[in-house]
Amino acid sequence: MHTSLFVLQLLQTAVPMDTVTTLVSDSNTTEIAAQVSTSVGDSGLTWLTIFGYVGALLMGLSLGLIGGGGSILTVPILVKLFAIPSVLSTAYSLFVVGLTSLVGSVSHIRMGNVHWRTALVFGAPSIVTVLLTRKYVMPNIPDLLFTVGGFEFTKAVAVLILFAILMVAASYSMIKPSKTSENIDSAGDANFNYPLILGEGLLVGFVTGLVGAGGGFLIIPVLVLMAKLSMKQAVGTSLIIIASKSLIGFFGGDLKAGNTIDWQFLLIFSSIAVVGILVGSQLSKKIPGSKLKPAFGWMVLLLGIYMILDTLGVFGGAAGGH
Repeated sequence: MHTSLFVLQLLQTAVPMDTVTTLVSDSNTTEIAAQVSTSVGDSGLTWLTIFGYVGALLMGLSLGLIGGGGSILTVPILVKLFAIPSVLSTAYSLFVVGLTSLVGSVSHIRMGNVHWRTALVFGAPSIVTVLLTRKYVMPNIPDLLFTVGGFEFTKAVAVLILFAILMVAASYSMIKPSKTSENIDSAGDANFNYPLILGEGLLVGFVTGLVGAGGGFLIIPVLVLMAKLSMKQAVGTSLIIIASKSLIGFFGGDLKAGNTIDWQFLLIFSSIAVVGILVGSQLSKKIPGSKLKPAFGWMVLLLGIYMILDTLGVFGGAAGGH
């Protein structure tokens, strides 16, 4: 990937080209700073959205470095930094997570780390459940679920609370020392426990359909412990499962449902996340993901707790989601 070309295209999208030319030719740093600030405001690109794009890069970077869990940051970034409604954010997250997982799976396919039979057995029920959830369950959940003491527990609030609880659960799996990642380095043919694997596939598909998370932290332990895959095979196979169920859920559910999609924003955000996962994959060869995973887990835990409290209005702001 030609990074410089990508950055230039992104810059052209965000800031008018005549302004860029002026900035390049101007040697006065004070005037440059002022013009950048003006350009950002004029183009609708705020410092908050800039942080959001940086967050997309870090999300992809973490996904490439630790092999899973990074996509859990997608919805919080979209909701808190881009002010995208929570339900729509779950749809965007399906696309972003699906695309980045698909790109990340390419190297694993080349190295033979994908167990295709397991991907089919686990992925098929997961894909069906995601599609049904996005197409029939989500549209039929009422906007107002119930009211408690003047607090309106809306559909948007429920999505954010459920997602935050999922973040707390994911953080535990990242903080807790893994007993499987180091002990199983190789494996033969997968030894299926069909009822458990099918049940887990249905559960993960439902969770993905509701909150737009990839669910890698749920899938990988199942593939290692129940399907007896090696850790490398589990990671590679999980990426294929996540990519297929997320993209099919997005295109077959949200897109067909007629949801309005800001494709320019979604493609820019996804492209930055893809750059992150490519860089992270290269860095993972030099930086052990096992050392970064606990620290990342603590960050996800704190962010999950913050989202719960913020959504419930503990910090004094307007409670609820968009």
